[in-house]
This record gives sequence, structure tokens and C-alpha cells, in this order.
Amino acid sequence: MDAERFSIAETCLHAAHDGSLGFPEIVGKLIAAGFEGYTVDYRRNSQTYYLPDGDSVTMDMQSPAGNVAAAFDAAEIERLVRWAQANPADYHYVAFCEKAKAAGCAGYLVSFPGRRVVYFGRTAETHVEHFPQ
Repeated sequence: MDAERFSIAETCLHAAHDGSLGFPEIVGKLIAAGFEGYTVDYRRNSQTYYLPDGDSVTMDMQSPAGNVAAAFDAAEIERLVRWAQANPADYHYVAFCEKAKAAGCAGYLVSFPGRRVVYFGRTAETHVEHFPQ
């Protein structure tokens, strides 16, 4: 991975956690840099960014509080996504991560070409969210 793309991925990672960029802005920056998606792994506290040629980079992320619950609550994940999309004053990505882990979310895969996010639990249950039109 070249230094410029690495820097863009790192900037997006930190911007999500400090609230300086929202999901639409992060997606835009990553797409413009040629990424095809990324994965968030709450069990390893890492994010991996993927390029179409198979190259990738994995970065440690700030560890959200709590453990991934054993049971996956798809309805709660959907509610959390709607909370994030509404972006109210009380929304923060770190809080989203903590609540998602409490709802049994072990991580999620963002696909830019697929225009979707697949949230998954410890036993591979899933909830799919399509990007808003």
C-alpha cells in the first residue's frame, strides 16, 4: 500500500473516532482514493482497508468499552444505524461501537461497489444495511 493511501485510511479511521468526519464523508474519501471497502473487527479492535488489486492494510483502532455480547440483536443494530443516519446531537461513533458490541455485533464489512454494510455476530448472524439512495 502506498504512503498516500495509507495516510487517507489512517485519517478516516481517526476521523470516525474523533467525530471530525461522518460516514458519508469517510466513504467519499476512501472511494476517491481507490478503496473498495473495509472491515471493522470489534474482537481484535482493528480495521482493514481493501483495494481492488488485493492489497490491504490493517490498523488498530480505539477499543470501544465492553465485550461483544453472545447474542446478536439485529433489531438493535438496525436501530443504531438509524440513530447514526439521523446524526442527532447525542450521536458519536464511539458510542455507536459500544452499543453495537452490547447488541452482539462482532464487526461489519463495508462494500463500496455493493453499496452495503453487513453487520455480523459471533455466530455469523447478519444484518444488511444498504447505503441510502
